[in-house]
Amino acid sequence: MFIDPHVHMVSRTTDDYARMAVAGCIAVTEPAFWAGYDRSSPQGFVDYFRQLTESEPLRAAAYGIRHHAWICLNPKEAEDHAFAKDVMALIPDFLKCPTVLGIGEIGLNRNSRTELAVFEEHLELAAKFDTLVLVHTPHLEDKHKGTKLILDAIRNQGSLKPGRVLIDHVEEHTVRCVLDAGFWAGMTLYPDTKCTAERAVDIMETHGTERLWINSAGDWGHSDPLAVPKAGVTMRARGHGPDAVRRITLENPRTFLSQSPRFSDQPLRPTAPDAIR
Repeated sequence: MFIDPHVHMVSRTTDDYARMAVAGCIAVTEPAFWAGYDRSSPQGFVDYFRQLTESEPLRAAAYGIRHHAWICLNPKEAEDHAFAKDVMALIPDFLKCPTVLGIGEIGLNRNSRTELAVFEEHLELAAKFDTLVLVHTPHLEDKHKGTKLILDAIRNQGSLKPGRVLIDHVEEHTVRCVLDAGFWAGMTLYPDTKCTAERAVDIMETHGTERLWINSAGDWGHSDPLAVPKAGVTMRARGHGPDAVRRITLENPRTFLSQSPRFSDQPLRPTAPDAIR
């Protein structure tokens, strides 16, 4: 069994749910993210947030997979501050949904001042509603700078506990500062960008597995929603036993996500796919 704690299923086909279920997936959590284009109005986010909280749980349930969501305005759409404020005004209503775990994936893209301001406003929302937080670190050459800005902003917020914040997309040069500050760290597995399975196992062997998870992202780009179980195969090929594989693919995400009373990975009986048609 495994949990994929960061996968963008709105961009995947229903066949992907079927493949994930056969591979042993019992639960996914899906952060709000960029759709590949900038949305033209705040109302577009209402439909997207409804898709995350209404449609996807039904699509996943058809294959016995529990689906949870995170709500936010992704940093790639945060440069227009007035637009961002209109979108963020929608978030509190969706935080009430029974499958929503918190705010995410917030963070930085180009490390701009406006992105940072919107990020700080998201942190205030998370503190106000006492939710978990999932953070996106930039995929740029200045990832280390962006990660430092993110960690400083969370510390400055003051009321968010590091153990309830996951800093995602860590790599070799950022994982240590995240873990040393008491946060959780996520490694996003892609076929040829971010972090491959082999690099992720290198990081685990160097830094241990405490407060660390792996995820597939599984978005509309070149990605693989079976990246998590495939990384388990890579671990076994490197001599790691079943307990180590289970810890990184199941127990660690379960430990972090279970801090929300809304999270569940208990067995779910598959429902008829026709229920969502």
